[in-house]
Amino acid sequence: MIETYWNHLPDIRSMYLEELEELILAFGEKKFRAKQLFEWLHKKRAATFQEMSNLSAALRDKLAEKTELVTLKPVQELISQVDGTRKYLFELADGNVIESVWMEYKHGNSVCISSQAGCRMGCRFCASTLNGLERNLTASEMLEQIYRISSITGKRVDNVVIMGSGEPMDNYDNVMRFLQLITLPLADGISRRNITLSTCGLVPRIRQMADENPGVTLALSLHAADDETRKTLMPIARKYALSDVLSACDYYFEKTGRRISYEYSLVKGVNDTPQEADKLSALLKGRNCHVNLIPVNPVKEREFETVTRKHAEQFKNMLEKNGINATIRREMGRDIQGACGQLRRSYKTDRKEGFECTESGNE
Repeated sequence: MIETYWNHLPDIRSMYLEELEELILAFGEKKFRAKQLFEWLHKKRAATFQEMSNLSAALRDKLAEKTELVTLKPVQELISQVDGTRKYLFELADGNVIESVWMEYKHGNSVCISSQAGCRMGCRFCASTLNGLERNLTASEMLEQIYRISSITGKRVDNVVIMGSGEPMDNYDNVMRFLQLITLPLADGISRRNITLSTCGLVPRIRQMADENPGVTLALSLHAADDETRKTLMPIARKYALSDVLSACDYYFEKTGRRISYEYSLVKGVNDTPQEADKLSALLKGRNCHVNLIPVNPVKEREFETVTRKHAEQFKNMLEKNGINATIRREMGRDIQGACGQLRRSYKTDRKEGFECTESGNE
């Protein structure tokens, strides 16, 4: 039985239909009630049991007493004056906070979700890791980020990126359950091809996911073309060599047919030189892949500096001359603490110092 972290009651929004059927039968109800309940949880995105009008009052009361209906409480919304990107801070039932981002593109609406409260991977350019890992998120807490944002904006989410706070592969089972649920036609029905999962490179999990083939795009946080430079940026590089990480990515492509996206944060004076562009080109030559260049978002607790757009374009051009497909990620929400973990960290700091940080609206 799937349970919540905080009160050990069954977490019904994380359950598959078959699991809900078992629960409903155990309550002495007809099996078809499970499908009605599932639709309330995922199609209609009910926030309370009382909304579930085609279920009897007795069943709703029993569900309220015997199960947990996970919902997220919005505590802050920041709206970019530059591009309309929205960043949300949500409070979990146990008091932890997580952040999610809404982005509108010509190809559809995207939501970037968190998979953990905090992170223990320690990447030095990322604010998510500064306070370590609080805990994993449940499948329901990942789903709820999408459901609540869709309800707030009144618009459908077309694309999902698991690239917010946390390392998805470090919360593997819950993330795989989330992927199963969010893609079901009876639920939200988001296409697997419209979902991207980003990892810093947990080799055994990449290979496991390749074998299970969830059909989503894999994005590797690469950020350097050699082991020594990567170790200065990402502690995980001390455990898994680049050759092993790339071999796992090759295996993912072979098993799934899905092109790998390599994320490369451009850090001034660290990995942005013509020599680094040549090394990166040689590393990826012959692979069916795409390089996503990201001018690093400055984090005040770190010394790293970003590069100019012109410099990023020059780096991109060098890759393309070497036959490597590359784009520069459109900078979204920089004026609203758009980098992973920044808003969450500032909120936690303000709350610790006794300030109330619940302003909703433009920044």
